[in-house]
Parts: sequence; C-alpha cells; structure tokens
Amino acid sequence: MRSEAQVLAETVAIADGPLAASATRIDRGHYPLEIMGSLGAAGALGAHLDRQGQRFGLAIAAMEAAGRACGATAFLVWCHDVCGLYLEQSGNPALAGTLLDGHAAGQTFGGTALSNPMKTFAGIESMLLRARPVPGGYAVSGQLPWVSHIGPGQYCGAVAAVERPDGTVSHEIMFLLRFDGRAELRPCPEFSGMEGTSTWGIRLKDYVVDHDDLIADPARPFIARIRAAFIQLQIGMGLGVVRGSLDSMQEVEETLGHVNQFLEDRPGPIEAEYAELRGRVMRLAETPFETASDYLIDVLDARAQAAELSLRASQSALLHQGARGYQIAAAPQRRIREAHFVAIVTPALKHLRWEMARLSRETLPEARP
Repeated sequence: MRSEAQVLAETVAIADGPLAASATRIDRGHYPLEIMGSLGAAGALGAHLDRQGQRFGLAIAAMEAAGRACGATAFLVWCHDVCGLYLEQSGNPALAGTLLDGHAAGQTFGGTALSNPMKTFAGIESMLLRARPVPGGYAVSGQLPWVSHIGPGQYCGAVAAVERPDGTVSHEIMFLLRFDGRAELRPCPEFSGMEGTSTWGIRLKDYVVDHDDLIADPARPFIARIRAAFIQLQIGMGLGVVRGSLDSMQEVEETLGHVNQFLEDRPGPIEAEYAELRGRVMRLAETPFETASDYLIDVLDARAQAAELSLRASQSALLHQGARGYQIAAAPQRRIREAHFVAIVTPALKHLRWEMARLSRETLPEARP
C-alpha cells in the first residue's frame, strides 16, 4: 500500500502536468480516461477502500488536487470512488474481488446512477427504474436522463424499485449495471461545461440482473449505511474549485492588488474559510460510516458550505482577474461553471438544505384531548 505522501505527490504531479494542460479540452468534451488511468496507478482512486486502509481523508485530498486543475475530472474521480465503494461494501464476492481490484487501479471504469434514487428517498422524485422478479434475479426496465462516467464496456451502480404483480412496490434493489450491449446509451443535451464527463441517458428494457451483480437486496439499509460516505467524498470537488480559484486570485495580486483590494471575498478571508472547512471535512472523514442524525447533518452542512464557498470563490476569482479571466480558455470563467455544477449535482444545494431541515425538525408529541 502506497503511503499518503506518495499518493498525494503523484496525484499533484498528474494534476499540475497533463491534467492542467488538458482542462480546457476536457471542459469541451474530451473524456480523460488516460488521466483517470494514471490517477488509478498513483493510488488516488482506491484510498478510501478498506483494502487500502479506508483513508477517506486521502481520497478527498486526491480529488481536491484533481479539482484544483479541472473540476470535471474531480467529478469523474468522485463517480469512480463511489462506484468502488458500492462494490466493496456489497459484500458480494463476484463484485468485491477481481472487478474491484481493476476498478481501484484505474484499469476499468464505472460511475454512479444514484441521482434519481437519492432524490426519491428524500421525497423529491419518483423512482425511474422498475424491476420484477424473474428466475435467477430481476428484470429491470426504465430510463434515466443522465448518468456520468459511463460508456460501452463500463458500468455503474443503479437502483430499481421492485414491483409486485399488482404494481405496488415491495422494496428496492441496488445492482451493477453493465454497458455490455444490453442497455441503450442515449446522447444528452449539450451542457454549458463539464462535457468531458461522458454523461449519457440510459434506457433499459427487461435488463436481467443476476445475483452476481446484486449490490444490495434490499437497497435502503445499504444506502443508509453509505450515505454519509457518498456525500462527504463529493466535497473534494468543491475544495478543489475553491483552491483553484484562490490560485487565480493570487496570480494577479502583484499587478492588480491595488484595485482588487476594494473587492469583497478577497483571498485572505476565502483562504481562512477554506482552511476551516477543510479541517471539518477531514475530521468527519475519520468516521465515514457513522449513521447518527447529528453526524449526517454535519456532513450535509459541510457539503453545502463547499458548494456555497465554491460559488463565492469562483466569482471572486473572475472579478479579480477581470477581462483576462473572462476569455473562453481562461480558468476563472471555467471554474464559475464548475462551481455551479458543485451546487446543482445531487445532492444539490437545495436538496442538502431540504434534508438538513427534515433531520433537524423536532417531532412534536401528539396533542391529547
């Protein structure tokens, strides 16, 4: 097992070198599997796994290092990390053995299709994939509008509601969805950025899931157990965008500091907020599978703070740089779009606040006559 210093040093070298050089191309549509493979070889895609010491803090730091250069790649790292989490925590030998070894090493690639299920479990949406029992497993049908870090020969974790013969739902299953020709991949509309994340719509028609590809049956207890880990890993994206925005501010401090001093959200205060948030996140990462409500609220709050700080820091970086930061290939304007993504990707900022309100709501005793 590589040391933390080795993993971070190699990750930073990749981020500062080939990743930084490719960031604009990735933003416009290049899917950087070659860079993801390098990150896997460096140990950046498996540090959070039990087999590599369950070093969640290191996994978040590696994602942050990638996000400092390219927010889209940091998102891919998160997709890949949580897919590895599903495989390992499934306890299914067919998923947690050779497949997981290749996944953690960046030799195979897979993402996550849990946006709709997470919103469904929060009462925001309805489940879009439906399953029915068949001999040896389940047959799944339905459509999802966008799933990232997938492509032919790849895979992702997905959830479907299991229907009884009368159409009511008995429970949910979580499974590994393989893009081996049985699932249809549909192009998505063009987004304003993050185009290099290989995001597709998917359509399933009686896609058969056998027991070797089951991650959890039922799914809800499994998702409750990994939810905090799922959310806190994502914070690495926001930290990376903030750190990169600070870099852009400092780039022009010597030449424009005399006028930039009149802007709000100057580098010093942003740096202090970033350091406080990062410290909180690293403490939370010490117990990633804690399920207590107070702990989950803290994780949700840290994730929300990462989104809010990303928005403020990226806007301030563009204002600090002025016209040079507004050029199409300039990092500050790209980071504004990356920050918006941090704030809208599931769980979105509004979703986070919804969940914190729900968990914080006091249960009042029923009134007695």
